[in-house]
Amino acid sequence: MAGRTGKPVKRHLAFWDASALVPLCVAQSTTPRIITLYKTYEAVVWWATPVKIASALARLVRMKLLDASDWAKSRRLAEALADAWFVIQPTDALRSKAAQLVDRYDLRAADGLQLAAGLEWCEDVPQGRLFLTLDQKLREAAVLSGFDGKQV
Repeated sequence: MAGRTGKPVKRHLAFWDASALVPLCVAQSTTPRIITLYKTYEAVVWWATPVKIASALARLVRMKLLDASDWAKSRRLAEALADAWFVIQPTDALRSKAAQLVDRYDLRAADGLQLAAGLEWCEDVPQGRLFLTLDQKLREAAVLSGFDGKQV
């Protein structure tokens, strides 16, 4: 992305939960807002985010909200987007942190891992860092952990 001077425009980083990335792959009511955020904030993600997105797209097919052609387009778009993401890799420390978080905030396992990855990204100093998710429970846990949980 280049500015008026032709120099690259620096974008801010934010941690993106898979739920906030799915609307970039398939049109949903939140897609316009998510596109605006994606133009502003580069994505830092948990290493299994592509699997979570694939699962969400497959669920839309099973619900007959997405046909095979649109599913294929959405998968290709997700793969293209993933090339630009900063990925937090799994570690033993991240797994241990996630186990604590699921207990503390009553999160599902994958959400605990995503929140732990977000905390890993900011080296456990989430103040002033953005955590983007469409999942209200995960958003609340992120805010309680110190993240800015901007409403999406």
